[in-house]
Amino acid sequence: MLASPVSLLAVAVGGAAGSVARYLLILAVGQWVGTRFPFGTVIVNVIGCFAMGVLSELAALTWAPSPEVRALILVGVLGGFTTFSSFTLDLGTLVGRDELLAAFAYLASSVVLTILGFFAGLWVVRSLVSVSL
Repeated sequence: MLASPVSLLAVAVGGAAGSVARYLLILAVGQWVGTRFPFGTVIVNVIGCFAMGVLSELAALTWAPSPEVRALILVGVLGGFTTFSSFTLDLGTLVGRDELLAAFAYLASSVVLTILGFFAGLWVVRSLVSVSL
């Protein structure tokens, strides 16, 4: 299924707004409590996941947003604010369908593989940079 141009625009606009909000909140928290520990990122992830839980449950029970509004808010704003909220929504969907083995596999593979991907990226750059020096 292809996304409509309006939905793509909604995701882009929402993503920009969410990213700016994340940046400003992390800066504000850093000025308030310091930056030695990433409290700003933790706060962003908690707020984003809370908002995703509230909005997705409202959409399931009482709220019937158009596909474009869903794209704007859930994918764009919250996705730009924190991709952790999208991860949590996917995990919650699996748990809600009683697919606990799949939920655990998703949780474990997401955490382990993303960390491995990060360190693999470090290794690639360090290998290339040390070769060129």
